[in-house]
Amino acid sequence: MNIPAGIALLLATMSSASISIVLRLFRASDNNRYAMILGNYLTCTLVGFLLIPDKSLLFSAHPVTYICGIAGGFLYVLSLVCMQKSVMQSGAILSSAFSKLGLLVPLLMSILFFHEQPSLLQGAGLLLVLTSIYLISKDDTSARKEDIHLWFLLVVLFTNGLSDCMAKIYSVNGIRDEESVYVFFIFFWASIFTFFLLLWERKRTGKSASFRDLAGGILVGIPNYFSSILLLSSLRVIPAFIAYPVFSTGAIVFVTVISIPLFKEYLNKYQVTALCLILGALVVLNI
Repeated sequence: MNIPAGIALLLATMSSASISIVLRLFRASDNNRYAMILGNYLTCTLVGFLLIPDKSLLFSAHPVTYICGIAGGFLYVLSLVCMQKSVMQSGAILSSAFSKLGLLVPLLMSILFFHEQPSLLQGAGLLLVLTSIYLISKDDTSARKEDIHLWFLLVVLFTNGLSDCMAKIYSVNGIRDEESVYVFFIFFWASIFTFFLLLWERKRTGKSASFRDLAGGILVGIPNYFSSILLLSSLRVIPAFIAYPVFSTGAIVFVTVISIPLFKEYLNKYQVTALCLILGALVVLNI
């Protein structure tokens, strides 16, 4: 995509945050829980197909594109299923915070395997990021703690981190001209995996898909696609130890600003302090 890397990263951040907001809006459904996820991935697959400049690449892409697409599709389904459940249990703000804390996984991978080394100042910014996300997870009211499923929030952290790793892996080992094909295959395989989950859920519980859930899936799918393709584009220019923290913390700020008036998910003193640290970290990481 011919968009400046900084703008691409900003748009990717906003798109990522939109996913949590939509999941929160549609969390009350009692129907098949995989229907919205399937609607999301079918939408992403359609958008991805339409945006492939050369459709012949679907049948002649490099093997790395196919392999990363299948692996990415599985991880995307796993991370979104966990995210959906976490939003239902612990709310949009905490779920978004822990999902973005998954940046530890690709950051560690980039340092260990791709030899990206942050400067001392950027390392300090990363420390601010980790401190801020830790504070967001704290709460000073015992009543709220009963509603927080910490172990599952940690699952969200790990699965989202693995999912984010695929963008960096492909940006290093993949073919740049096949980026749109790679993203298409991620969502194509994610649709297939989710379709079988939907059938399994229907057989297990008797719950069917509803139009409301599919519509919610479409609303998730559009930002989900552009979040992936824009993040991948920004990683071509911006180092991972800058791109991932900005992507993660920016999404948290956006979700928090929307969730307070819309969902009445008010912040405690720790979380207010964390948001101030996040803004400082965003400045430090870009110096």
